[in-house]
Order: sequence, then structure tokens, then C-alpha cells
Amino acid sequence: MPKERLVVILGPTATGKSCCGIELAQRFNGEIISGDSMLVYRNMNIGTAKPSEQELQLVPHHLVNILPPDASYSVADFQQQAAELIRQITERGNLPIVVGGTGLYIKALLEGYRFSSVEENPELRRKLEAFAAEKGNDKLFEWLEKEDLTAAARLHPNDVRRVVRALETALSGDSVSQEKQQELKYDVTVFGLSMDRDFLYERINRRVDQMLAEGLEEEVRSLLQEGVPPDCLSMKSLGYRQMAEYLTGKCDYATAVDNIKKGTRHFAKRQITWYKKMPYIQWFTVGRDLNYKKIVADMADTLEK
Repeated sequence: MPKERLVVILGPTATGKSCCGIELAQRFNGEIISGDSMLVYRNMNIGTAKPSEQELQLVPHHLVNILPPDASYSVADFQQQAAELIRQITERGNLPIVVGGTGLYIKALLEGYRFSSVEENPELRRKLEAFAAEKGNDKLFEWLEKEDLTAAARLHPNDVRRVVRALETALSGDSVSQEKQQELKYDVTVFGLSMDRDFLYERINRRVDQMLAEGLEEEVRSLLQEGVPPDCLSMKSLGYRQMAEYLTGKCDYATAVDNIKKGTRHFAKRQITWYKKMPYIQWFTVGRDLNYKKIVADMADTLEK
């Protein structure tokens, strides 16, 4: 049975994945599946840099605005839902295009991690707790960042219990691909967008400033007023956590903004490290001239070969 055709566009935050995805989808009768773990949440638009309503209407988008902000969403949920969407889109005669930066989600989808069997693992947990006791919480947290950057971005290094549980899940999924080198599940072309680090960091800082100008503070205040718990999964993500800390009096505004920028730059750096686990990525460099038309044309040429 032939493998389903699939295109993936990934890269660090703020590299312009969404615009490339929409352009490609318009050229190739495509439908976009979001591979960003935060776009699933409704009413969380500014801090997630969610595509605008106009952009969402240009081509079909999936796994966007499907859950309330206080719901949980996991890599296993994404893997199952994305696989079903790929099947449905293919049956319609269209091209599925996964767009997003959540490395573990995309790797799990392409390499077929088996997350259904991830139960609590007392032996592994004891080893992880012993590692933390011997090496320190920061070393345990660095390990989690290498395995599941998205989970790490939502946790504090000193929240050892949750860090250990996140590592249990990531390692149980990872072990499937490490035991035996599996071929990719799909007939897939994976494109990556990269940028010079200084330019990327400039864009991240500008993007945060733009989010603040667009009303990030008001968005987070509304979520808190609607009763979304500040300790739920979505509110621990970049931008939301720091702004909630400001709004609940845990830090001043300038500190919150600085922490968002620093946290996002660190997240991008870790994303780049994560992608090194995916040798099948074809990289395109986004220059200061924002050469997206050339990049999309080159992507299209690759797909037409």
C-alpha cells in the first residue's frame, strides 16, 4: 500500500512558517494541519501568534481553535488527530501540509511513536528522581528540554514531580524509534526555515513588542477573569505565564516583558537544537530581505520534481 503524501514546514518561532504554508497550500490544493501545540486553544490568539481570521479563511486549516483554554492537549492527541486528518485530506484529493514548530509533535507523527502505551513507569521514575538528587534539578530540566521542548517551556525546573512525569512520557515515546531505526510513515517532504541568529532574535523581540501593542495584556486578563486557572497547561506557555505573573502581582511589567523576550529566544535556540534529531529536513535560509517568494518557489520546484 503506497504511503500518503505529506509536506511539513517547520522551524523556530518567528521564522515565517505560516505565510509559506498558506502560499504552498494555494499552489498545490493543500490543507494546513497546525503542528503548533498552542494553536488548538480558542481565545488565545495574540500570545500564540495565531494566523488571522483572514489567513485562516484563505485555505482550510485544521487543529486550530478546537479546545477551550483550560483543556489538556498532548503529543499523543496530536499524533492521532493529525494522522486521521492526513487520511481524510488525501481521500479528498488534496495535499496535507503540516505547519508548526513543535518538534516532538512532528517527529512523533512522522516516525510513528507509540504513545498509547505510556503508563506511569515506577522504575524509570525512580531513576529520574535519583538523577535529580545527584545532578540537581537544573540538569534534569535540561534533559527534558532535549527530549520535549514544549513540555519544558511550561514547567519550572524546580517542579521535579512534573518534570519527571514529562520525561517519562517523552522517553517512553522516544524509545520506540531508538530501539529500531524506523522509516518514515509518510511519503513526506520536510522543509525547514532558518535565520541568522541575530536576525531571528531581533524578530522575536519585535514580535513580542507587536503582541503587547495588539493587546496581549488584555487577552491574558480576560482569560483570568473568565476563570481560566493560571496553573493550567495553556497558561504556562510563553507570554501567558509571564503576563499572568504581572497581572497577579508577582512581578512588574518591565520584568514580565523582559522574561517573555528572554524565554522566547531561549525557546528558539532549543528548537534549533531539537531539529538536529531530524536529519531529513531540507533547510531554507530566510534573509533580511525576507525572501519568502523565492523560498516558496524553490519549495514548489522540489515538490514538482
